[in-house]
Amino acid sequence: MDMTTCLKSLLLAIQQYTGSRTAHTAAQLQKQVEEVSALKCDQLLSSGQVLPSECVSGLVELVGNPNTSPALTSSIISLLTQLACDDDSREILHSSYNLTSTLASVVHCHSATPGEPLVLQCLQVLQKLTYNTRVFQSTNYIHELITFLMTNIQSQNEDIIMPCLGLMANLCRDNHSVQSHIKSLDKVKPFYRTLISFLAHNSLTVVVFTLSILASLTLNEKVGEKLFDAKNIHQTFQLVFNIIVNGDGTLTRKYSVDLLVDLLKNPKIADYLTRYQHFSACVSQVLGLLQSKDPDSAAKVLELLLAMCSVSGLRSSLCEVVFRPAGLKLRAAGRKHGAGPDGGRKAESGLALVQWLSSPVEGAESCSLQALLLLNELLEEALGADSVSDCVLSFVEMLLPVLLSLLKVLDPSQGDAHLRKHCQRITHVTGLLLVLCAEDSTRSVVSRQVSAKLCLSQVESLLSCCHSNNPLTCLPPGSENDLSQVCAEALLRSLELMSKLRQQVKDMETSFYRMLQDQRIVTPLSLALTSHHRERVQTGLSLLFEATPLPDFPSLVLGESIAANNAYRQREAELSVKRVAVQEVPPPRMNGSNMLDSPSVTSRSVHSLVEKIQNGLELQDQTKDSHVSEIVEFYEQKLSALASKESRLQDLLEAKALALSQADRLIAQYRFQRAQAEAEARKLGCLLKEAERRREDLQGELGSQVLEVERSKAEMEELLQHNARLQQDSEEHQGLKGAYNTLLNRFNENDRLLKELQSAHISLTKQTEALRRNHEALQLQHDKTLSVLQEKEEEIRSLRSDLQQKNSDITGLRDKLRAEEEKGKEKDQERRELEETVDVLRKELNKTEQARKDASIKASSLELQKSQVETKLKQKEDELNKHSAMIAMIHSLSSGKKNDVNLSL
Repeated sequence: MDMTTCLKSLLLAIQQYTGSRTAHTAAQLQKQVEEVSALKCDQLLSSGQVLPSECVSGLVELVGNPNTSPALTSSIISLLTQLACDDDSREILHSSYNLTSTLASVVHCHSATPGEPLVLQCLQVLQKLTYNTRVFQSTNYIHELITFLMTNIQSQNEDIIMPCLGLMANLCRDNHSVQSHIKSLDKVKPFYRTLISFLAHNSLTVVVFTLSILASLTLNEKVGEKLFDAKNIHQTFQLVFNIIVNGDGTLTRKYSVDLLVDLLKNPKIADYLTRYQHFSACVSQVLGLLQSKDPDSAAKVLELLLAMCSVSGLRSSLCEVVFRPAGLKLRAAGRKHGAGPDGGRKAESGLALVQWLSSPVEGAESCSLQALLLLNELLEEALGADSVSDCVLSFVEMLLPVLLSLLKVLDPSQGDAHLRKHCQRITHVTGLLLVLCAEDSTRSVVSRQVSAKLCLSQVESLLSCCHSNNPLTCLPPGSENDLSQVCAEALLRSLELMSKLRQQVKDMETSFYRMLQDQRIVTPLSLALTSHHRERVQTGLSLLFEATPLPDFPSLVLGESIAANNAYRQREAELSVKRVAVQEVPPPRMNGSNMLDSPSVTSRSVHSLVEKIQNGLELQDQTKDSHVSEIVEFYEQKLSALASKESRLQDLLEAKALALSQADRLIAQYRFQRAQAEAEARKLGCLLKEAERRREDLQGELGSQVLEVERSKAEMEELLQHNARLQQDSEEHQGLKGAYNTLLNRFNENDRLLKELQSAHISLTKQTEALRRNHEALQLQHDKTLSVLQEKEEEIRSLRSDLQQKNSDITGLRDKLRAEEEKGKEKDQERRELEETVDVLRKELNKTEQARKDASIKASSLELQKSQVETKLKQKEDELNKHSAMIAMIHSLSSGKKNDVNLSL
């Protein structure tokens, strides 16, 4: 089934599902979506056809409808992802169909379940759509999408963190409105802390996404100054270069290159890179990636090198890396192979760069153009030095054959898109050749290999391409993508190259001046002189300065063309002002009949002007008026302008004639198809007659079949009865099956509960065993404690008996002390001399009595202070010994003789 039929079926299924949302229509729509997904859908959106546009609009509307089932939404998103296969298709889906806001609404509707496959799919498609695309803050659901991304980046779900980081990096890059919105949120500081923690992640892709977000949000703030200061920036450079060279894949390399390009836009970081000591080694490794066959990786590497060329301090280092290593091998290869592009050069970085120049126009054209721009920058830097090195000259000798092989003759039959790409490549190639012609040594090398025939054929093909553009299908002259504008720029560059080499190349000057006098040069020259680009205007003025002295140069036609372009621009400006005022003004359409009638009207006006001029000349002969000559010159200019307009109208007539011939071919094809249809109708008539004859034959057979039908009816009744019995058996079987399913469910539930109880029993058994072991240990400890307690009680009993014995001894001592006091009173007179001493000793005795009381109190508390009883008793014994000695001394002093008093216990 072809693409058109599938798209029509898909559109019908979309309309049916929109009108009636049933399971049947949903299944039909999903089937049609899967059938279209199985076909090749490359550049389907960029073709500009109506049918794909209606299908995509319906699909996007279904995706944005929350009532659409998730399975159908996922299938539609997969198809839209397949359609977004190139940059143009992604831009169309983003800008024309608002797919970004639609997917953001889907993510917002399912924000409660971020781990759902549909949400992950939407995030991946959004990351693909928003890459290198600016999303405005006013877009629907963008604020909700940003909140969702920030929330899930700070979550612990590893599956969703990476796509959220990638999408956030896309939204923040070169988008000040989104950056300001994020910075104004309350949760931005925890968000920054989370991002900084991701810098230690084990995935290089997560690290690159995080660095890209931090560079976009904090590069000009205090946080960014700390992250990318002089201490950390060299480690960042090493990390980014390692990821570019040894990354996880094309995606990681792509974002690493974008990160480094963004960092180079900061002058301070660009200055840090110029002082990075490993820069040359890193650039050599990056250039080694050009040896791969992947155009996406090569395009990103070339983009990085072009960004480095914008830093003045890095251009010389890049020249050394690209040109100098290949010097000796290039000269040896040039001597062996006559400066051919082959021969032992694949391992060098500069040679890998040259290999991408000859890539085909379709598919890898961006790599070829970027390689030309990079070589333009590097050679301009190398040739601008005081002296050109031999390495650069050898490189130029090797490069020239490759450049000249790209100057092929244009083939208009391949389509406007191919011609536009080819003209852009020719523009860059001639621009690089002009850079080589700026220096004498390289100009001589170029002049030896460039021929006048090559330049002449190139200019002829470009002129024919510019002249063959149909005014009805071309874009406005001011449009940058206009084919005539692109061809004109390539043509002017080629003429400028011929002007640079006209003195060094044989027959170049003759060819150059011949081309300047060609009438077809007017259109590209007028486009250049009225262009908005300064370089184009300067190129056009230099060529005009060379062409003005030539005798056959069409200066009047050039003036008319410039005036017409200026009038067109003025009219476009007025129309744009009117469009702004009215909001919508339909573009004016030209009537085909008026265009067909215009040449006859123009011819009649031209003849009338000729007659008037002739009458004016006769009048000049008769009246000799001096003003007639001026009038004649004026009308001559008008005639030349009208002639140019007539040529343009003639071109329109030729285009219409071509359209008429195509219509004739279509009519002939229609007649042929009609004859075929008539033949098929006659054939069908014969078949109808044959069918009538067979019908009569079958009518006879029908009678016999009727009898068989009656017998069959009887058999059918028996079968129906049997079927009824089987139906009853089936119902009984269904009832038993339902009971069986119920019992099976109960059995499964009981089995599950049994397993849970078994696991709980095992855990409780383990806990019981642990408690039993703990109980045994505590029992042993309790027994030990009881034995120790019994020992302590026995010690307490012994101490109590000792205390009672001590109390009885103290009582005896008291009695003896009273007796001695009575004896002291009797001898009071004898102790008068020692009265003061006796008073002192009495005070000491009182203190001793108080100490004894304290000792008795302490003895009563020995039940609580088990371990201190013996020590305190010993202290009391020592005190009693001292007191006894003092009492003995007192007695000895009072009696005048020494008596031994034994008060020991």
